[in-house]
Amino acid sequence: MNKYFRSAILVLATLILVISPVSAQESSPNGPTYVVKAGDTLWTIARKLHISYDDLLESNDLDTNSSIIPGEQLVIPGLEDFTGVLDTIKVSYGENLESISRRYNVPADDLVRLNRLTSPLELYVGVSAVVVGEEEITEVGGQRVSLAPGQSALELAIRSNLNPWTLVNANGKGGNWDIIPGEVLLLPGTESAGLGAFPAEIREAGYRPERFIQGHTSVMRVTAPEGTEISGSLGDYPLHFFSQNGENYLALQGLHAKESTGLKQLSVSGTLPDGTPFAHTQMVEIYDGNYHYEDIIGVPPQTVGVEITEEETQTLKEYTDQATESKFWSGDFFSPVPPHLASAYASYYGGRRSYNSSGYYYFHSGLDFYSSMGGDIYAAAHGKVVYTGSLLLHGNTTLINHGWGVYTLYAHQSEMLVQVGQQVSAGQLIGRVGSTGRSSGPHLHWEVWVGGLQVDPLDWLNHTYP
Repeated sequence: MNKYFRSAILVLATLILVISPVSAQESSPNGPTYVVKAGDTLWTIARKLHISYDDLLESNDLDTNSSIIPGEQLVIPGLEDFTGVLDTIKVSYGENLESISRRYNVPADDLVRLNRLTSPLELYVGVSAVVVGEEEITEVGGQRVSLAPGQSALELAIRSNLNPWTLVNANGKGGNWDIIPGEVLLLPGTESAGLGAFPAEIREAGYRPERFIQGHTSVMRVTAPEGTEISGSLGDYPLHFFSQNGENYLALQGLHAKESTGLKQLSVSGTLPDGTPFAHTQMVEIYDGNYHYEDIIGVPPQTVGVEITEEETQTLKEYTDQATESKFWSGDFFSPVPPHLASAYASYYGGRRSYNSSGYYYFHSGLDFYSSMGGDIYAAAHGKVVYTGSLLLHGNTTLINHGWGVYTLYAHQSEMLVQVGQQVSAGQLIGRVGSTGRSSGPHLHWEVWVGGLQVDPLDWLNHTYP
């Protein structure tokens, strides 16, 4: 071997020693990666992936002055036994840990670790959940099926034209014995049908508006076969479902004006006509109503007191907690005062109130309309009168049941023109404006109760409820 050849070998060996460690590091990142998206910052990436900001910088040889660009790949620390690409999805209503696991083909245990979960209920509506894929995040299509009472997993697989082990493996089960009646499973290789935590017979489940807000009305809707039995709850409030047309089941529920903000459980359960049970619980967020503060001076001193306010509310709740199956109203609710006063509001719902210089212990439970003494008061919608009488705070009061847990209340009247048990029509004259009870002058105090709670009446004047 001549000296020139020996020299070439030495140079080549030196290059291999210098270059090889760098190449190995670039081709084999230690842990999963994340592809930077438009709008991402290092802070937001760390927060949504539940990792340390400092660890993210260190793992990628970055510092606080480093910039990132869309398409760049970052190594994600602390997850060295994972491979592939990380991303986040927005959790929608009708999903849970198991349905997300099946939809994105990520084992439930891995989802727990990726999202630092201490409870499956942390996958609440609207939260971002971390998932992982081999090269990108892909959603697995599949219809939903449930094991009916008395049906075996083998029968379910045959009916679905599937190998039994395919059904077992696609749903992360150890065997046929792991599948229980009512559990919602995914049929691999079929078209996706959404609502992964509900059986296929539940074609739709959701609520409007999109947010639960202090003092406002929400409508829960479930579309299911006729004859389905459905119940539910929003926190401590029971949801009473009524059939609209044999397939759409609706429940209306209000939230207190001082409802605690944060997360609350929304639960829906029932039995399909064939006896298959279903149940779903998911956390939803309660938002602040951003209500104002106001001082009311000149009300009778004997009407001021937190205890007497609570006692009178409980008296009214004995009526308004009743959700009758008959629905009397149809379409819009109308203003309870003449048209020229319909937008003349003296005070809005929800305001935190001080009476006669007290603390702001109270809230305004209705909508006040300007009116002169003896002005006309009309029924806002069809219904049945369930209470007329004199109350300490509300004064001369009429309460009308409109069905499905919806009531309207007309307070401070000088004269009541209807009686208990009387059916009234929308726009019918039912009383005269006064200043009885906790009042500092003539006006109509009008309340809307939904699910046993006073809610913002403007919602019912500005929107049509089913």
